[in-house]
Amino acid sequence: MWRQERLNEIPGQSQPFSCRHFHRFDIAFARVAWLPVRQSPKLLIAFLLAISPVLVRAQASSAPAPAHPTSKPYTGDFSIFEYPERDARLQPQRILTLLDVRPGCSVADIGAGGGWFTVRAAQRVGPNGTVFAEDINPEAIRAIKNRAKREHLPQVGAVLGSPDDPKLPPNSLDAVVMLKTYHEIAHPQLLLQNLIPSLRPGAKLGIIDKNGNGANHGLDEAIVVRELGEAGFRRVGRYDFTKADGEDYFLIFEQK
Repeated sequence: MWRQERLNEIPGQSQPFSCRHFHRFDIAFARVAWLPVRQSPKLLIAFLLAISPVLVRAQASSAPAPAHPTSKPYTGDFSIFEYPERDARLQPQRILTLLDVRPGCSVADIGAGGGWFTVRAAQRVGPNGTVFAEDINPEAIRAIKNRAKREHLPQVGAVLGSPDDPKLPPNSLDAVVMLKTYHEIAHPQLLLQNLIPSLRPGAKLGIIDKNGNGANHGLDEAIVVRELGEAGFRRVGRYDFTKADGEDYFLIFEQK
């Protein structure tokens, strides 16, 4: 998920299936038909296959609508983000300092892509710290594993998440970074609720993005602040030094 804005830099939980979804079935027929079905494995399998489209439609209809328009995650060549000027433009060391990341800390890079920010966080936390490089793209996970091995960074662990769940260990994080990633998250409430158990007391969440409508690889700052507030976070810092283009912003949140 080297989530797409980076191209611009180049130099719900489903509800359980319930009986009401069977309203199209003739209940009287079902009662009569079920006896031979449950006594025959072949008939049972056929019955389950027959109703599976109903189950799928029921679950799909209960999925939450996107909270805002989103951009398609980038899935191309990660090396295009490794240009030398990127450090000067995004200032990752300053980001880490403002998130109170020190040697021995544990950090998550959500939407890590090829690991550009991951390796800088790994250098900051040192061999006694941990960096969880999360992405929903299996190719990104492979790239990060190879990079960590190549650059001798055993403190980096690659985590394959899902769009609504970063799947990070509980009570494991001192800081979280979402670098140009938030505008790709369709259900931020779900993702943040799944992230909260991983946060240690006082953990900071940093979001770096740019103003936009969601579909153009950015999301207005006011929407981010509102959605984080609804998820139980308060903004404790705001900066605009990333890229210094008047569009990007760096927000820091803590749990209320």
